[in-house]
This record gives sequence, C-alpha cells and structure tokens, in this order.
Amino acid sequence: MIVPIKGNVKYPITLDPGTWIFDDRKLNVEDAFKERPLEKEIDDENRYLYDGPLNKPPTRKSAKKIDKDVLFSTSYCIPIKDFLKNAEYNENAKNVLLTTSNGNVTISIEQLENSLLQFSLNGKQLAEDGPVYLLFGDGSNKDNPIKGVNLITIQ
Repeated sequence: MIVPIKGNVKYPITLDPGTWIFDDRKLNVEDAFKERPLEKEIDDENRYLYDGPLNKPPTRKSAKKIDKDVLFSTSYCIPIKDFLKNAEYNENAKNVLLTTSNGNVTISIEQLENSLLQFSLNGKQLAEDGPVYLLFGDGSNKDNPIKGVNLITIQ
C-alpha cells in the first residue's frame, strides 16, 4: 500500500513503505527515541544518516552483508522529514490531516516534521492496521501510535 502526501504542498508525492526496508535511513523503533549525538559528534561521512539528501535515499558506500535474521525480526521506522522536504509544503501550512482506517486525526505541521513512520513490526509489513503508524519524535505515543495512516494532507 502507498501513502500519498498532498494538499498545501508544491509537489504531491507518494510514499511506498514496502521499499523502506532497504533504505539506510530506517531506524530500529527501539533505538529511534534514544538521544541523538551532538552536532559536533556527527562526522561528514555519517551526516546523511541524520540529515539525508533531498532527492534520493542514501546507499551504503561499502557493500555490507545484510543479516536477514535481524532484518526480518526487527521493527523499523523512518523519519518523515526528508519526504516533507521533497513535497515542499507551503509556508502558510499549519496543520496536517492524517486519514486513517479509524477516522481522521489532526496534528500540527511541527509535530509531523519531527515524526517517524513505522512501517514494520517484528520484521513484517503492517498488513492489518497499516500501511504505516505515525510516531511522534519525542516518543510520547510510542506505546499507542496513530495506526492505519493511509493519507497525509497538509492544510
């Protein structure tokens, strides 16, 4: 399943969570809410892990063997920040309407900027209540994420 980002944006985009398992920006959900290193501690080679490029997902410079046991047993999320940069929401955007399988949820654009999209649970896609869960960047809803997000409308 796909997740469109549309509304008050210059470029409506479509997200495909099924491809993120191989994206180097993905984070283990358990590690996602740990403190980020100070800006000075982030070297240039690893900066893309935190900031990411605007146009394409990063790839590892050196080929590494993927541990399939870990890959397919871990819950993963990805920051939404890079996708919002690509969509280029307009300066007057204030709120975001999340369309879910259980109704609509409205959050601020600031909350969305700092959020993560969880796309797997224990190594499996979120088939029943997916395609993605929205986790606030501060971890406040980690145990009760916004589930079933299938459309993000910038207002």
